[in-house]
Amino acid sequence: MPQIQVTIDGKSYRMACGEGEEGHLAELAAGLGARVGEMRKAFGEIGDMRLQVMAALTIADELAEAKRRLAAAEAEAGRLREAAASAAEIRAVQEAGLAQGLVAAAERIERMAQALAGTEARPG
Repeated sequence: MPQIQVTIDGKSYRMACGEGEEGHLAELAAGLGARVGEMRKAFGEIGDMRLQVMAALTIADELAEAKRRLAAAEAEAGRLREAAASAAEIRAVQEAGLAQGLVAAAERIERMAQALAGTEARPG
């Protein structure tokens, strides 16, 4: 199992990770380190552990919000799929009705054409 060295808030940590995940883990550590640094600037020296916990809670809050928004987007996508399916069914019914109307109109036109042809063929 690969191991990498990450630095968070000036402290180095040796971390194990899955094969090929080294870069991703380094990016995550850098993000956490940046968040801790931002909080240190905002709150001053309140203790390393407290800053790390606050940063982790902030990230957890962002994750929870992202999950909530994703769930809402998935629900909306489901509603839109249902609406699209319903619209497709309505369109199919309307198209069938239109096709029947066109067939009926064509038959009527044919009968009228035959009637006109029959009256023209008769001597007047």
